[in-house]
Amino acid sequence: MLLDIPKEALSTHTVTDYANVGPSEVTCRKSPTGHTSVPQPAKSNPMSIWRAIMKKPRTTVRSCRQNQASGHEGREKQVLSSSQVKPSTPDGTMPKFPEAPAGLARRQKEVVLRASVSPYHLFRDTAEVTVFRENLLSWYDREKRDLPWRRRKWPTLQDLASASLEEVNQLWAGLGYYSRGRRLQEGAQKVVEELGGHVPHTAETLQKLLPGVGRYTAGAIASIAFGQATGVVDGNVVRVLCRVRAIGADSGSTFVSQQLWSLAQQLVDPARPGDFNQAAMELGATVCTPQHPRCSQCPVQSVCRAHQRVEREQLVASQSLPGSPDVEECAPSAGQCQLCAPPTEPWDQTLGVANFPRKASRRSPREECSATCVLEQPRALGGARILLVQRPKSGLLAGLWEFPSVTAEPSGQCQREALLRELQSWVGPLPATHLQHFGQVVHTFSHIKLTYQVYGLALEGQIPVTTTPPGARWLTREEFHTAAVSTAMKKVFRVYEGQRPGTFKGSKRSQVSAPSTQRKPSPGQQVLDSFFRPHHPTDVSSLNSMAQ
Repeated sequence: MLLDIPKEALSTHTVTDYANVGPSEVTCRKSPTGHTSVPQPAKSNPMSIWRAIMKKPRTTVRSCRQNQASGHEGREKQVLSSSQVKPSTPDGTMPKFPEAPAGLARRQKEVVLRASVSPYHLFRDTAEVTVFRENLLSWYDREKRDLPWRRRKWPTLQDLASASLEEVNQLWAGLGYYSRGRRLQEGAQKVVEELGGHVPHTAETLQKLLPGVGRYTAGAIASIAFGQATGVVDGNVVRVLCRVRAIGADSGSTFVSQQLWSLAQQLVDPARPGDFNQAAMELGATVCTPQHPRCSQCPVQSVCRAHQRVEREQLVASQSLPGSPDVEECAPSAGQCQLCAPPTEPWDQTLGVANFPRKASRRSPREECSATCVLEQPRALGGARILLVQRPKSGLLAGLWEFPSVTAEPSGQCQREALLRELQSWVGPLPATHLQHFGQVVHTFSHIKLTYQVYGLALEGQIPVTTTPPGARWLTREEFHTAAVSTAMKKVFRVYEGQRPGTFKGSKRSQVSAPSTQRKPSPGQQVLDSFFRPHHPTDVSSLNSMAQ
């Protein structure tokens, strides 16, 4: 936990004295002069702290430049300066602390990072942090969604470890990043087989001992499952923090990423860390959205610097007041602030709070083309069946099922010939004249833009195929819709269903709607679909809309 300690306190208390105190063991008190006093073991009534917070104005409107002009008094309220936390050796280098705990080293690094940027982008006031926590958690308790992963398919680690990869892929189908499902099961298996069934309880040990567990996953598990007061940063949290603290620099850079993790650690509620982290992610997913944020419904609007910036820009544009409005803004002591947007990217009045975060230029996904065929036995025993084959155990969409496919050039006869040979390798000789082209599907993965040329072939007059080699299976339509197949394959099947004889004849280039034979999604799947479907709110009163 990062602490605001007045300079005069350092004569009797060192940074080490407080860095080793747990976040739930200290409180901060306001002195009669208004300075934040040194944290002490918690003894006061939490309600008295809450009442003191509620007496503060919702938004402090002041000029950062005026604060700088006030000199020593203003500097005392800021976080520890680098000279206070970076004792040097006679040769000017940083001393080594071989016996120092990892937590202390991390806190020292965070304090140094925070001291190197403008305080405008930080949380300097303990009361402001508390308001952020209280408002966000109250909102989350009222508004949190009933998401499928908040219910358990496998109640215990032993159940997950003993499940087949096919079952895991089937449940994961449609979520993308399919390797994560496999790694999830691998982690469960390691816990059961090598760690005696005991999951590591801290973020540090989770990262160290479990395969595929990075900083975000470790923090999420440690806070949600074990109550460790550790922050998490995912894409949603990045957006929330960048707007709340008006961080316009590239959020993907190492320096900005470190600042965001530091802010997340400072804000996480020590009493409810798991709920707080989920609330921050939920806020970014449902309210503080990328393109249409619903600012009027945001529980932390009162401490949002992006919101304040929108208000300031509106006042300037309206020219309703002489001069510039007295609203705090970033004023670095020297040079360009490392957390502000570069001068080459000026404020866009039409975007409002969506000016934050700025998107870094991304490399365009490489383009590839594949020919795929829906091979069907309309008169198979027990009803019509379609052929699926399993992808390799590694690489893109590893272990999932798909229609027989080949990598192909965008067009040409060679494409049809290569696809026909692939089909025959699974089921034997086939009539080439029956292979029909139905259209195309474009699906973009994280790094690949893949165009599928969709073909179809129905085995109308042939003897039904009853045996298949390993790695292939014949499924009914109902089985297909519940199988471990990718979203891209579901798109391919919709094109085939829309173009085959006896169904709607739309454009071969269009993606037709799902057939009536498709079963209605389960309630959990409907919630999942709504989570990943782009959200278009109708809240015309949001600040973002007002700024346009």
